[in-house]
Amino acid sequence: MLKFIIAIFLIYPMAATAADLNIAEQFSEGGIALVVILLMSVLLVAVSAERLVNFRAKYIFPAELLVQVKPLWLMGDFDKVHELIESEKNTLARILNYLLVHRHQQVSVLALGASEIASLELRQHQQKAYALAIIATVAPIVGLLGTVIGMIESFHVIAYSQGMGNPALLAGGISKALINTAAGLSIALPALALHHFFKHRCVMFSLLLEKAINQQVNEWFTSTHSESIPNLKVVSHAN
Repeated sequence: MLKFIIAIFLIYPMAATAADLNIAEQFSEGGIALVVILLMSVLLVAVSAERLVNFRAKYIFPAELLVQVKPLWLMGDFDKVHELIESEKNTLARILNYLLVHRHQQVSVLALGASEIASLELRQHQQKAYALAIIATVAPIVGLLGTVIGMIESFHVIAYSQGMGNPALLAGGISKALINTAAGLSIALPALALHHFFKHRCVMFSLLLEKAINQQVNEWFTSTHSESIPNLKVVSHAN
């Protein structure tokens, strides 16, 4: 992540014209705020990698499972259905298992239970990505704080040295201070983008679950129960 931040600054035109600009040196003198930002970048990479691995369709809504279960359910081969979904470790399988175990209950009970399982698991997945929102909010503020502290230190040096007779002292100090703001923004932008990416994925999965469960509950149970049910609502819990 540090290399990524440095690469961003290397593409700036002023980096090409300032022959004496040493980005690595300025990063090393960025202060405690830059250390905090770098730690947040590690957290950003860790959370993003974990979510990209574990928040996929195979763990939430494997469509092929529904295709395999449908004919077995319609034939009444519930032992086969149980055997099939027991081997699966995903949200859809747990919902189907709930419907299987409670298939003799009222349709409203089945609908409520399936909806609760879906919304609870999606909220858990969304909560695991919440650290990205925190990073996107805190990183720019930490960077700004580091910049303010750096500028205070720069003016302090000017006040007790050669005054404005040597503007290089002030310019160099401000340049080092602004590194903190640039680093904070460099971390906040990908964190914000990834936060919205995973939020969108959560809503997408909730729509797929809502559509599939509504269809299967109506297809499998309304023919044997006189009670009609409203559509399940999963999306409202996932936003």
